[in-house]
Amino acid sequence: MTAAPAVHAYPRARWAYTPDMAIEVRDRPELDRFELLVDGLVAGHCDYQDTGSERALVHTEIYPRYEGQGYGKILVQAALDATRADGFQILPLCPMVHHFVESRPEYLALVPHWARERFGLPQ
Repeated sequence: MTAAPAVHAYPRARWAYTPDMAIEVRDRPELDRFELLVDGLVAGHCDYQDTGSERALVHTEIYPRYEGQGYGKILVQAALDATRADGFQILPLCPMVHHFVESRPEYLALVPHWARERFGLPQ
């Protein structure tokens, strides 16, 4: 029996496509990615690969119709929060994820100490 995918609902953001759109992020482990849904439509995804105790976040994409509206931040934050809840550390291979972690020290603890220098992050 397959478990239902995790769903992380977020309140409507003021920078959303329109103020009344529902935003959610789902973990799709069968596809190795998190998906951002806006009003039930996939607006982007964050691909990952689990390797032992780490989750490598390798690529994040927001589809053109949804770019420039803050959805990338929502997706990356949800992916990092879910990864933390799943007990993984992260390898921020994706430039968007790397920048997010670099600019928010509260997420730095998710990167293993051995990987911080490799990714140019503070110890």
